[in-house]
Amino acid sequence: MLRSWQFVKTVIGIIFRHPVTGATIIPILPDGQIVFIRRRDTGEWGLPGGMVNWGDDIPTTVRRELAEETGLEVVNIRRLVGVYSSFERDPRIHSISVLVEADVQGSFQIQDTLEISDVKAFSREELPLGKLCHDHDRQLQDYLNGVTTLA
Repeated sequence: MLRSWQFVKTVIGIIFRHPVTGATIIPILPDGQIVFIRRRDTGEWGLPGGMVNWGDDIPTTVRRELAEETGLEVVNIRRLVGVYSSFERDPRIHSISVLVEADVQGSFQIQDTLEISDVKAFSREELPLGKLCHDHDRQLQDYLNGVTTLA
């Protein structure tokens, strides 16, 4: 199995030759709660986000992915929290994620029902730390600690 996975990673590396760039969002509702999505493939909670489309920039990607996955709209992108580029950060493919904090508004309405099964807002006391997909535990912890990370 390990040998097969290494072969698959090598083939993917040859095909793509470069990491894929994406954006991840820490969406903050007006009441201070943080919005998470539940992934349909793993059942894990995570931060909304996705890949940058050809011709798009990070702010456009943030707005599109947030709307597709949660139905919410970005009011203001507050700050860059970090850039995460480790090969191990996403088990599917080598990707670079730009993490931003954003003020958001609206009501939950999942548009991407193939990837997302649920959307929920958590208070800081209820955050599902330790149970998040990809490297979102680290990303969220960096945000909560108020640091800007290049990893």
